[in-house]
Amino acid sequence: MDRIVVRGGTRLAGEVTVSGSKNSALALMCAALLAEGETRLRNVPRLRDIEAMLDLLRALGARAEWAGDHEMCIDGSSISNPEAPYELVRKMRASFMVLGPLLARFGSARVSEPGGCAIGVRPIDQHLKGLRALGAKVRLDHGVVEATTSGLCGGRVVFDLNTVNGTQNVMMASVLASGETVLENAAREPEVVELADVLSRMGADVRGAGGDRITIRGVSALRGIEHQVSGDRIEAGTLLCAGLATRGDVTVTGIDTSSLESTLDKLQEAGATLTTEPSRVRAEVGGGRLCEVQAVTAPFPGFPTDMQAQLMALVCTAEGSSVITERVFENRFMHVPELQRMGADISLAGRAAHVRGVPRLGGAPVMATDLRASAGLIVAALAAEGDTTVNRVYHIDRGYERIEEKLRGLGAEIRREG
Repeated sequence: MDRIVVRGGTRLAGEVTVSGSKNSALALMCAALLAEGETRLRNVPRLRDIEAMLDLLRALGARAEWAGDHEMCIDGSSISNPEAPYELVRKMRASFMVLGPLLARFGSARVSEPGGCAIGVRPIDQHLKGLRALGAKVRLDHGVVEATTSGLCGGRVVFDLNTVNGTQNVMMASVLASGETVLENAAREPEVVELADVLSRMGADVRGAGGDRITIRGVSALRGIEHQVSGDRIEAGTLLCAGLATRGDVTVTGIDTSSLESTLDKLQEAGATLTTEPSRVRAEVGGGRLCEVQAVTAPFPGFPTDMQAQLMALVCTAEGSSVITERVFENRFMHVPELQRMGADISLAGRAAHVRGVPRLGGAPVMATDLRASAGLIVAALAAEGDTTVNRVYHIDRGYERIEEKLRGLGAEIRREG
C-alpha cells in the first residue's frame, strides 16, 4: 500500500496550478447521461473517484472514455441497463447522483443505497423526497432504491437541510420533467452553480442557482456540449495552507477566487498577506508569524468543512489558542489523534477543537482516515521537523491529483513509496 514520506522544514515558494474540481466533474459526468449525443468535458482531474464514476457509467451501458490526459467523452445513448450495482456505488457516495438522470431519461432506475461514510452520516432521504415530489414512485428494497415514472412532473421541493448532492440530483431529474419545479433551501455551493450553468447550455431552463431558491422549467430534450471544468477550490485552499504552514510564499492559479472567499478570510485572520486576482491568489506570512483563529464550518458561503483539517494543521504552530468548530459532519475530527502524535496540543469538547499553538511539530508515522484528513496531515508534515510517513494515502488519491509532484514543484521534500 502506498505511503507518502515528507521531510519537513523546507519553506515552500513558487506558483502552482490547481486541477479541475473533483466535485464538479462528478456531477457533470452524471449530467451527461441526460443529453442526446456526446458530452465532452475538459480539465477533468485524474483521480480514483473519477475512475470509479467512469466504471459506473460504463456498467450502465454508456460510452465513457478518456479522450486525452484530462479530457473525456460521455454518450448515454447506448444505455441499456439503468441499474447501478452496489459493488460500484459503494466506492463513492457521489455515484448515487446517477439516479436522477437515469429516472428522467429512461423512466426507471435501480441504484444501490451508498454505504456509510467515515466522516459522518450523509442520508439519501432528501434525494428521495425530491424525486417523489416530481411524481416518481420510489421504494427502498434491501438496500436498493427502485424508482419509476411514466413521466416526471414539476413540483415544489423544500429540502430539510443543506444537501449539495441532493440538490444536484433533483435538479438533474427536474430538467426533463413537464412543468415548473421549484427547489427551496437549495445548496448554494459553486459546484451547484456550475452544474446549473452546464445544464442550461445543454438546453435546460434553470434559474436562481447560487441562491437558496432554484426554478427549473422542464424541456423535452438536452443536447451534448463541451465544457471546461472549473478549478478545484479545496485543492487551492490546501496548497495555500501548505505554503503558509512553512512560512512560505505560494501562488495558486487556475481557480475562480470568488469561490475561496471564506477560506481566504480565515487565512488572512491567521496572519496571511494575500494578493488576489480573479484567477490567482498569492499567500505569504507577514513577518513569519501565524495567529490564532476562530472558525465554524458551514455550508457555502460559510467556511467549508472540506478545509477544516487543513486549517487545523496550519494553526497547530500559530501563536495563541484557536477554536475550530465542526457543524457539518459529526465525526470529522479523526485527524486530531494523528496531529497529536506529531506534537500538536489539541483538546476536543463536543464539536469544538481547541488548538493551542506549539513552537514546532515533529515528524512521526501517521495514518490517514479520510480524504481531507490526509491533506491536513501533509500540511502538518511539511511544517514539522524531521520525517513524517503518511500511511493509507489511497484516501488522498481520491481527491488530489499528483499532490506530491505539485508540492515538489514548490520545493517540498516529499516522495511516494510503494
